[in-house]
Amino acid sequence: MKYPIKKNSVQETLIVPLYGRKMCSERFPALFRDETAIRLIERVDYDFSMPAKKSESAMQQFGFLEVAMRQNDLAWEVRDYLKLHPRAAVVNLGCGLDDTGRSCDNGTCRIYNLDFPDVIDVRNALLPAGEREENLACDLNDTSWFSRIDASDGAIFFAAGVFYYFLTEQVRTLVQAMAKAFPGARLVFDAACRAAVKLMLKTWIKDARIQDVGAYFSVSDAKQELSPWVEGIRVSSRGYMLGYQRLNDPSVRALYRLLAKIGDRLMKMQIVRLDF
Repeated sequence: MKYPIKKNSVQETLIVPLYGRKMCSERFPALFRDETAIRLIERVDYDFSMPAKKSESAMQQFGFLEVAMRQNDLAWEVRDYLKLHPRAAVVNLGCGLDDTGRSCDNGTCRIYNLDFPDVIDVRNALLPAGEREENLACDLNDTSWFSRIDASDGAIFFAAGVFYYFLTEQVRTLVQAMAKAFPGARLVFDAACRAAVKLMLKTWIKDARIQDVGAYFSVSDAKQELSPWVEGIRVSSRGYMLGYQRLNDPSVRALYRLLAKIGDRLMKMQIVRLDF
């Protein structure tokens, strides 16, 4: 039996990146392969006719590539942190149906997947928690969830496509609270400049007909803009299309490599890393 996804709901926001990871796995398998996304697409009750119709366009395929590169980048940061903190907490903020934590599992870390209650309902049905793993229903802005995270051996927090929906003040408040509660931890997330965020709001969110969401948080110069938030915080960033790997595979058209450069340089598409 397929799990129904509520239309015009927060649940629906998890479908776009899930579909993107599935399509990128098929179009660019040498760069990215997400067996979980391929499997879960078959298990949700959702009308994919609109995204399928648009999936042949060059811009849509580049969008699939963007989603995949973002996941690869965040996974790199998780694995990098676990090298020095093998028993750390791996915390997926706004997890949807992403299993990056599980794919980075080193056998000793603890994995936490956080999202709104109705999204966690879907996750529990389709991706029930495994060993050393918990699916936690919460509002990220209600920091009572901090007490559920065992960060005694360190913590790496990551958020994929999440903070665009937050007001800048909400992100600042959350970061300041995390820095105080989890010294020595790391937070990584994707961000883009204001123009790119506005474009996102006008394109895929509108095309998906998702209501009641907004895109607010943007970053151009991460170090300059975010360093003042917390005394002693270390801020760095890399372009998320080309900052972690080169797109040299033959399956990646020259057009996509050009768009990747434009995205990283002009649209400031980046992975931001905060070390507390």
